[in-house]
Amino acid sequence: MTLATHYDAIVVGAGFGGMYMLKKLRDEQGLKVRLFDKAGGVGGTWYWNRYPGALSDTESFVYCYSWDKELLQEMDITTRYVTQPQILSYLEHVADRYNLRPDIQLNTGITSAHFNESANLWEVKTDTGEAYTAKFIVTALGLLSATNIPNIKGRETFQGESYHTANWPEKVSLEGKRVGVIGTGSTGVQVITAIAPKVRHLTVFQRSPQYSVPVGNGPLTPQYVEDVKKNYHEIWEQVKGSVVAFGFEESTVPAMSVSAEERQAVFQKAWDNGGGFRFMFETFCDIATDEQANKAAQDFIRGKIVEIVKDPETARKLTPQELYAKRPLCDSGYYATYNRPNVDLVDVKANPIVEITPTGVKTADGVEHALDVLIFATGFDAVDGNYTKIDIRGRKGLTIQDHWKGGPSSYLGVTNVNFPNMFMVLGPNGPFTNLPPSIETQVEWISALVENVNARNLKTVEPTAEAVASWTRTCQEIANMTLFSKAESWIFGANIPGKQNTVYFYLAGLGAYRQQLAEVQSDDYRGFQLQ
Repeated sequence: MTLATHYDAIVVGAGFGGMYMLKKLRDEQGLKVRLFDKAGGVGGTWYWNRYPGALSDTESFVYCYSWDKELLQEMDITTRYVTQPQILSYLEHVADRYNLRPDIQLNTGITSAHFNESANLWEVKTDTGEAYTAKFIVTALGLLSATNIPNIKGRETFQGESYHTANWPEKVSLEGKRVGVIGTGSTGVQVITAIAPKVRHLTVFQRSPQYSVPVGNGPLTPQYVEDVKKNYHEIWEQVKGSVVAFGFEESTVPAMSVSAEERQAVFQKAWDNGGGFRFMFETFCDIATDEQANKAAQDFIRGKIVEIVKDPETARKLTPQELYAKRPLCDSGYYATYNRPNVDLVDVKANPIVEITPTGVKTADGVEHALDVLIFATGFDAVDGNYTKIDIRGRKGLTIQDHWKGGPSSYLGVTNVNFPNMFMVLGPNGPFTNLPPSIETQVEWISALVENVNARNLKTVEPTAEAVASWTRTCQEIANMTLFSKAESWIFGANIPGKQNTVYFYLAGLGAYRQQLAEVQSDDYRGFQLQ
């Protein structure tokens, strides 16, 4: 029998959230902490997502930690947006800068975490056969990290190379090959645009056409970088009080309050400037909430598709007809990619994939699309996907799967009834924003609660069932005020067959979310059972 090693806290996941959590608990509270990650290196989402074209859709100057003022000044900001290798390098630097690596155990997945009620401890087991106990467990598993591969007939028979974008191996060569990409979400748009000039032939299998605007990436002037670094205090103050936390002032102007000509000019300026969230939230204040405003944005982007794509039938296939109410996308020339002679588009809603064969993909019209490489850009089982892959059990052996069978829930996006002393970074019904500022907010709040529990010599902390139910209602009510709830999207779990279509985010913004957390904390952690 293996003797369990004890820690004050166990953290799962070595991305933005897990590494900051380790630092807070270890360096500021003196706790004995161990961080586990199944990956071979730090970086979380950015360790795995190495596919061609991988790019943050958040601008470089706010896709980072805000708490290290010296690091903000030292950062080498060179381009408007930051690529996967740059983000991974940044996170590796943070791990070294704060000597986090000695307390990080890589190549180690957590297989189970059971709460022992008599000892008030979490009992944790790993896929390497080790056993641990801890008073606290913090899961920083990532919103978008549990891969979704559709169960298409014959998938296992394909004899070419097959990859999911979120599990991309090193040194994949696509040059001169016939490549198929299934999926045209944010990742699909990026990978399609990046590989089209390199491959012999590219076949894109599209389920849903996308509204996308230019990303507007490129080098930055020294003056721009100097101004950012000089004004970082004000920048982060604005970010933390804003809605989407992307580093720009969100519009307060309703779309229909200006003339049609002025609307066009505003949209054109945003198109020229670039940025998906800027297009949706910096132009007008009601694109995400008012159908008339949303229709104006739809029409503008549809007009651009017709203008850019030379073949009318391809343009028709690429033109969305539903609401502009999914995660706002941006790209580096996505629509123009379909003007290339080596790129074909297959509309799999009109012409479904029947099966994957040893040599390609067969569609309902009887055509077999011959492929050397098949890429699944099919996204993630978002938010709760990684939780349900681990054997997590709370009070009375309650599994997280059973607890969430009606849809994932939480109190404040960070805790759950029946799962004492367990905290989630980016758990269900947390804020829908640029993620690093939300991660910081949650990590700092969790850290303060852990410190409070320990200072009072309490054994456990968990929310009440009423608090969880109330928070879920709040998130649902806010979602219903937006158009997001009316679109088929991973934001509500609609991309996974059989998954509960429900609310997964707090959509009122980071500023409002931070205020909610502050009020709960100042009211002696209202909604919690402290024992």
